[in-house]
Amino acid sequence: MKRKVPTMIAVTTAAVLAMTACTQSTSTPEESSAPEETSSVGETTAAAPAPFDGEVSVAIVQQSGQGDYFQQYLNGTRQQAEALGMTLDVYDAQGDNATQATQLEQAIASGVDAIIVRHGLPDTLCTGVNDALEAGIAVIIYDVVIQECAPDAVQTQQSDALMASLVLDQMLADVGEGVDVGYVNVAGIAPLDRRDVVWNEYTAANGWNELFKTGSFTNSTATDTAPMVTSAVTSNPSVVAIYAPYDEFTKGTLSGLEQVAGTEDVLVYGADISTADIELMIADDSQWMATGATDPNAIGAAVVRTLALHMAGELDGMTVDFPPVLITRDMLLENGITNMEDLRSSIPELNISDVSSADWIPSVTF
Repeated sequence: MKRKVPTMIAVTTAAVLAMTACTQSTSTPEESSAPEETSSVGETTAAAPAPFDGEVSVAIVQQSGQGDYFQQYLNGTRQQAEALGMTLDVYDAQGDNATQATQLEQAIASGVDAIIVRHGLPDTLCTGVNDALEAGIAVIIYDVVIQECAPDAVQTQQSDALMASLVLDQMLADVGEGVDVGYVNVAGIAPLDRRDVVWNEYTAANGWNELFKTGSFTNSTATDTAPMVTSAVTSNPSVVAIYAPYDEFTKGTLSGLEQVAGTEDVLVYGADISTADIELMIADDSQWMATGATDPNAIGAAVVRTLALHMAGELDGMTVDFPPVLITRDMLLENGITNMEDLRSSIPELNISDVSSADWIPSVTF
């Protein structure tokens, strides 16, 4: 009998963490729910310029801190901030956009020197971002399309179009043209919208018949998405592959498929990577075939370095993109990869410690 992939354990854990997470945290990394990843801190060869020759305080205002990707991202943020001698306050809106806007104003009122805004909606964030800029606070954005309303904020993001195309090229190679497919995504989240553009291009170019689009972006995304996928595949038994371009969507998709007999051959394609994701991909008879990803720890650290360069007046331009890589189930199995440490050893491109670096910045390497 086919052994089912144990996605419900991860989903349940996520739900428990979501219920116990605090709205604002100023805890140390050891007290955080973010998994501590092995890292090293590079040596510097020059003295730090102002304002890093003194105390620098930073707040990160995140739309949600729940899920493997976001927890790893925060871990990288914390470690790079610590290496630069920054103090870091963490605000977590737990998926509530109005709360994130309020927390952004709270961060401004706290008198920090800089703010990292991570995910969220332009409509609820533009006012606060401009308030921060007008108050002389440096602002760096991750994965929010905000340049039009706040052009003085630094924009950072993954190369989402490339991430999607890498995975969809693999999906095309696996399932071919003219097949019935499913899609798990939501509108209104900047990186997911960028991946959606590529998805629509691929469905049109390859004659894929999108039988359903479903999914829920909440503070318990995997848990809430799973029954929606179960319903969708039950109503559309001819589907042969599903694209779920966020790992919490991917987990929910795997869990949803477990509830429907006869879906064991449906192939799943996702995004993002973590040790928990790797465990799901390499499990016996796993349906998760490929993912496009960066190392979230490395991204969190790189955003902090980008902010530091900006504050020191050394950043060239106002936009920084971080390149992804393709990770397949076959590659993981062939190389005996079971965790993020193994993955970084096998794919050194994930280490982006040279991105937004300088001789005075002690870059954190994972």
